[in-house]
Amino acid sequence: MKNKITIYTDGGARGNPGPAGIGIVIDGLAGGKKTFGEYIGETTNNEAEYRALIVALQKLKKLAGKKKLEQVDCYADSELMVKQLNGEYKVKDTNLRGLFMEVLKLKSEFKVPILFHHIKRAQNAEADELLNQVLDKETGKPRFDYKAKDMV
Repeated sequence: MKNKITIYTDGGARGNPGPAGIGIVIDGLAGGKKTFGEYIGETTNNEAEYRALIVALQKLKKLAGKKKLEQVDCYADSELMVKQLNGEYKVKDTNLRGLFMEVLKLKSEFKVPILFHHIKRAQNAEADELLNQVLDKETGKPRFDYKAKDMV
């Protein structure tokens, strides 16, 4: 499909809440793949996941300009967020409700199908790496390495 965009997002916090960041990969634009990582301050993991998607859609809007898109597929490893956006779960948390509404508003501005897909963390490695690079730099502490712990 021509003009089909693929977005991978990840948001996370070290501590919940704690220092948080986002990682974004946007592919399918004429200029090639674009990647972004950004520190977003202190927040929860779930809020960071939503903020990653919001920033990704805002960036896509600017990058695409007047180019006609046919479809946007958004992939995230947050099952909660994806199921909320697909209407499978209710949004009970008041902090998430505003972020949820912001995603829906952005979605409606595109006037093309925007689909939300849940994927495993391993399938979201590039966005996860961008997020962790930002948090490593911001906190001055590398993320906990589960592999090293398991080898002891």
